[in-house]
Amino acid sequence: MYRLTTEGIEVSVRPAFMEERSEPDENRYFWAYTIVIVNHSAHTVQLQSRYWRIVDARGQVEEVAGPGVVGEQPILNPGDSYQYTSGCPLTTPSGTMEGHYVMASETGNVFKAQIPAFSLDLPQVRRTLN
Repeated sequence: MYRLTTEGIEVSVRPAFMEERSEPDENRYFWAYTIVIVNHSAHTVQLQSRYWRIVDARGQVEEVAGPGVVGEQPILNPGDSYQYTSGCPLTTPSGTMEGHYVMASETGNVFKAQIPAFSLDLPQVRRTLN
């Protein structure tokens, strides 16, 4: 598991290779990742948008940005947590992901809660983080 806290917002990531959705002979590899966001701050916050930087084993970069996550813009009171699972296809057997969520607090403070960089590696391959 990968974990990082920014301004009291803890983001944890657990990636998992999805063999049943992958076709290695056709250069299709699919990972699911489960994110848990915990509000350890003293303020209510809302997740407004997301940004991902995905890099495959050839160094190809894909950037993804948009409102909310999985169609939601959750509001987290102090002590609340929010969990979701999403996925990422690659054409190589490994890669990395990192990014941030734009959060807005009830006080009007807008900040980026960092998502820790994490590896997407086949289970039989040793994990590396470049």
